[in-house]
Amino acid sequence: MSAILELGVDTFGDIYPGEDGALLPAAQVIRDVVDQAVLADQCGVDFIGLGEHHRADYAIAAPEIVMAAIAAKTTRIHAGTAVTVLSSDDPVRLFQRFSTLDAISQGRSEVILGRGSFIESFPLFGFDLKDYEALFEDRIDLFAALLKGGAVSWRGATRAALNNQKIFPPLEHGKLKVWVGVGGSPESVVRAAHYGFPLMLAVIGGAPQRFRPYVDLFHQALEKSGKQPLPVGLHSHGYIGKTDQAAREEFWPDYKAMRDKIGAERGWGQFTTNEFEREISHGSLYVGSPETVARKIASVAKHLGLARFDLKYSSGPLPHRKIMNCIELYGTKVIPLVREMMAEG
Repeated sequence: MSAILELGVDTFGDIYPGEDGALLPAAQVIRDVVDQAVLADQCGVDFIGLGEHHRADYAIAAPEIVMAAIAAKTTRIHAGTAVTVLSSDDPVRLFQRFSTLDAISQGRSEVILGRGSFIESFPLFGFDLKDYEALFEDRIDLFAALLKGGAVSWRGATRAALNNQKIFPPLEHGKLKVWVGVGGSPESVVRAAHYGFPLMLAVIGGAPQRFRPYVDLFHQALEKSGKQPLPVGLHSHGYIGKTDQAAREEFWPDYKAMRDKIGAERGWGQFTTNEFEREISHGSLYVGSPETVARKIASVAKHLGLARFDLKYSSGPLPHRKIMNCIELYGTKVIPLVREMMAEG
């Protein structure tokens, strides 16, 4: 674990209503996301991650463009993806987008590679779901080769080969921070270690402590392959209000709306108040006052040995006003409290 725990936020650009109650167009939500990132930068948040999706309830389909706008309006916060759906992307174009973004941000860009939890990008970009595993295996292998710099020779099964090919523009300082997002597959954990990429755990339900074996597996795989220890991060949903009760009341209806919509698509039952309370008390929802959320983050960070924690603050139709309040409390109250608690050991 790093000496100072990094604390970030994530958003998928969830579509939400305006003051009149009608859903805002995606264009306005994207502009609001930039404003949210500017506030996070001003409040001391370390990182903002933008998820890539290709469906009506999320506004961000091209996160790197939004990240470029964020980089131009901020001075210190790092911006990255959460996640890049690598299976349906081209590694060469992805590298070029991030080497460009890295130049604009002066080294403040990061990428989290993953397979994503939605499948809309596969038919959209002409890929077959039966190639789900093979596509990711090929593309992460090529992306890892591109990160080494210089001319690249590579051959795989799902993309044209590269023969002593240079890719432009190169990374200004020859390094890009690349994570692998993992939702609970041991194979994915070992793969991240194999390529020497830090591990980002996406924990969206149940007790986060149950992921300790994955953290141990990651460190064991790194040691076995002769690599130095690498950071582990965690991404989970949450919301901060002035009090525990206020946070619950403000967050519940919008989170339930999102959870029930996705649940209906995946055959889950309706999300209940009992489940909500259980996830807050013992699970993976970080909802409450700054003190309550800070204690939970610090506890989980210590247990899992985290180097970074990212709070996914946008949940369904949670409106911009609530989001901005949450970010401000997270940056000005939660982060200092977590740092104090971590320093106390």
